[in-house]
Amino acid sequence: MANEKTMKGNIEEFAVQMKRLVNNKEQSDIKFLIGSNRKPIYAHRCILANRCAVFKAMFQDQAQRAGVVDNTVPFVLADMTPDIFLAVMEFIYTNCVTLTPKIAIDSLGIGLEYGLEELRKLAGHYLIENLAVHNVCECLQASIVFAQTELKDSCILFIDDHTEDVFKSKGFAELSEDSLVEILKSDGLTMDESKILKYVRDWAQVNSVVLKKPYVEIGKKAVKQIRLTLFTPEEIEKIEVENRKEPFIPIECFSVAWKFHATKKSDSGNPLMRVRTGTESREHHTHLLTEAPSA
Repeated sequence: MANEKTMKGNIEEFAVQMKRLVNNKEQSDIKFLIGSNRKPIYAHRCILANRCAVFKAMFQDQAQRAGVVDNTVPFVLADMTPDIFLAVMEFIYTNCVTLTPKIAIDSLGIGLEYGLEELRKLAGHYLIENLAVHNVCECLQASIVFAQTELKDSCILFIDDHTEDVFKSKGFAELSEDSLVEILKSDGLTMDESKILKYVRDWAQVNSVVLKKPYVEIGKKAVKQIRLTLFTPEEIEKIEVENRKEPFIPIECFSVAWKFHATKKSDSGNPLMRVRTGTESREHHTHLLTEAPSA
């Protein structure tokens, strides 16, 4: 109709009232058994089915296999903890979610797994707003696992601004190699390459023990992100001597650095010939790039 208009009431009050239905046994028509201890949590089939396609398919599959909808048969979700499941229920019922550092990353993953796009966004924004030295590496790994570009970029920017503190953190030692590679690609790291190399070596030694692999086999992709061209010839010679004892850095990486020093020519397409924000000045840096070439 021409004069038809949706008038919105108090959305916040609606969410408060709907939250009272979360895990309300008296008015529920479905039960879940959550986690390894099978904690019972109660819900409403119609709300879950209409808000989440995964739950709708779950209920339909049960009805097809049993030939009838049986509200007495619980659904077992052993791979989800009760606090995560209750957060998901809160979102489904209210379109809001109460997040904590403990459940935010898992909520992001569940949002993706269950097709709850708004939950994914809320969890991602929460993580970005609460980035800190102690959690940024874990958040970066989550951003890579779940392919969350905005979160990944925010983590890298945070690490750029707090490079040494992050590299000293427990989370840095626990990084996957793919996550470490993403960090080392950054031009904005505020630390000299000599320290970056030291921390990468330390990371490799820790993970050598954890993964039970030889030190020289750890971080083959990551070490190729070390920018040897930033070092002076004298520094490179010392690194080579150390590397002969344990060949952590591939020979071809040294070849690139020595070729640069011989020709004093930078390759505009090679990110390893760019000076980072925190690189200590050396005379030969005048021949290197200070920023990425424009697209």
